Amino acid sequence: MTDILTKNRTIGLIIALVIFAADQWIKWIVDSQLAMKLGERIDLLPFFALHRVHNYGVSMGMFTATSPEMRWGLVLLTALIAVVVFVWMLREKAFGDILGLSLILGGALGNIVDRFNMGYVLDFADFHIGGFSPFLVFNVADAAITIGVVIILARSFFVRDKDSTNTSEPANTAVES
Repeated sequence: MTDILTKNRTIGLIIALVIFAADQWIKWIVDSQLAMKLGERIDLLPFFALHRVHNYGVSMGMFTATSPEMRWGLVLLTALIAVVVFVWMLREKAFGDILGLSLILGGALGNIVDRFNMGYVLDFADFHIGGFSPFLVFNVADAAITIGVVIILARSFFVRDKDSTNTSEPANTAVES
């Protein structure tokens, strides 16, 4: 059992590192290789464009950092959340939970590095239908965090562990005579 847990947690850490690396690599392409300027848009498909946006807040631009103190406060807060997610992941046993947490961890690390290095998170993915954009502009880290949260929520609502479903078995009540 311990070998399986170690393997699952190792896989989770690898997934987190892959998400982090992919996020940083694509942001590097948008920033350095394409040298996109703030607000610049490159239409790639009828429903997808690269659109450079700087997010100075957290999810959906909430809690916008308007000063250096707020910026570093967000770095500290999100780093603390990442540590909590990391510890949570190391304590989990079910691979589904480890998977969700690894996506959240990898995405959090990608956005923390952006905020630490640049003072904002670089967003670039813009899905749209004509002039209608059902999503805000986002990045790989944001997508991973969202998918990870959905996995954790779905598992908490719809998946029961074997331990909690076997409560109908009678307890061993044998009495010695």
